[in-house]
Amino acid sequence: MTARPKLTRNQSLVFDTLGAADEPLSAYTILDRLRDEGFRAPLQVYRALDKLIDCGLIHRIDSLKAFVACTHPGEHHGSAMIAFGICESCARVWEFSDDVICERLQGWADAEGFRAVRTSIEINGRCADCRQAEPEA
Repeated sequence: MTARPKLTRNQSLVFDTLGAADEPLSAYTILDRLRDEGFRAPLQVYRALDKLIDCGLIHRIDSLKAFVACTHPGEHHGSAMIAFGICESCARVWEFSDDVICERLQGWADAEGFRAVRTSIEINGRCADCRQAEPEA
């Protein structure tokens, strides 16, 4: 793992907010949580989010239009495949990579002459805890 890059105050506050969250947060939720820290405009949050993504410290969950702290910073920076399991009930997110899936996707890209910049897979469903809590039909 590489050392965490030097972050500005705003970047650190956004990163810490995401790290403390139990679920993915939208930019506006982050803004609301940081108003007491002097955040006033969405642009402040979006600038910090962009830098944190570039540093590989957080991820954007496209289907939720929200962000999560990376659970494996420095391990899959750049064009590596990242997958997310997303519980539609409790909003918990699992982050993982799979070498077999990466190889299959790279094989397809090579065969098609396609150059992937970033690959993100989102698997939506219900986690074991939420499924267990469901009443029996």
